[in-house]
Amino acid sequence: MPEELTDAQYESLTAKLRGLAAALRAQLDSATGDGKPVELDSTAFGRVSRVDAIQQQQMVKATRGRAKERVIQVEAALERVADGEYGDCAKCGEPIGFRRLDARPETPFCVACQSEVEQRRR
Repeated sequence: MPEELTDAQYESLTAKLRGLAAALRAQLDSATGDGKPVELDSTAFGRVSRVDAIQQQQMVKATRGRAKERVIQVEAALERVADGEYGDCAKCGEPIGFRRLDARPETPFCVACQSEVEQRRR
């Protein structure tokens, strides 16, 4: 079972969350090509180029969607920090553990509860 976070670990993870939030917001602010339709009658595009442009547009949309979702998760983690609940599993209340939080600081669940959540989604 993971141990409670030390003060140094808690501070390190809090700083990591703040940096991650800023980086994700910057990524969202700088993303381009996020939803404008690809002009199919443009003479500048050949058939393959249009397909490539549409595919690229879909990839940008998917990337933006994942970034938006992660910003929400990071902001929720920062709220848990402010409430003094960060580092404990939102489901079982047990410590999540530094190694897991260091890898994914926004996670609200311990490994066991995350596995349960993922199994229910299937």
